[in-house]
Amino acid sequence: MSMEKQKPLVNLHNAEFLRSAVKESDFPHDALPQIVFAGKSNVGKSSVINKLLNRKNFARVSAQPGKTIHINYFVIDKKLYLVDLPGYGYARVSKAEQQRWGTLMETYFAMDLLTLGVQIVDIRHKPTRDDVTMADWFRASGKPWVVIANKLDKIKKSQLAGNLAEIRQTLLLPEEVPVIPFSAEKGDGRDEVLEMMFAYAGKEEAE
Repeated sequence: MSMEKQKPLVNLHNAEFLRSAVKESDFPHDALPQIVFAGKSNVGKSSVINKLLNRKNFARVSAQPGKTIHINYFVIDKKLYLVDLPGYGYARVSKAEQQRWGTLMETYFAMDLLTLGVQIVDIRHKPTRDDVTMADWFRASGKPWVVIANKLDKIKKSQLAGNLAEIRQTLLLPEEVPVIPFSAEKGDGRDEVLEMMFAYAGKEEAE
């Protein structure tokens, strides 16, 4: 651990947008790890990604949540992909849009490209039915995943333990899936999430 902190495996400043994927042929199929981020349209997913990378507008915040059905790929230090899945659960999205989302998810998960899943939920509220569905996708993949409980700065400390327990229970999380309290505003939880990302990014490279 201490050695990793002295010599980070990944330079977060070397980050660039690669492409928006709408079909199977758009997905990169090389050996780089794919760290996959998922969350409801209004959960602050872009803000979480921006905070992790210490960039203000890197993952653009959409003015029309739920309207963009594609997967955004970012390359971090040419060592890993940060994969931003389209937001889900936006009430005004049509049935056709929901079906497009589901089809794109089926296509992506069927390709077995995921290395580490990162699901973002709102720490203030019980996870929704859509959150449970997304957790099912990650669970079925058989790959490791972590849950970020965002908006930690919006609750009282006395609510923390109960809210985390409700998230774990509602999503039926296996013991090995951590729930990390996170604040995209203040940066709480950032180091813990980055440590997990670095661990998976460095598996191939660490000597």
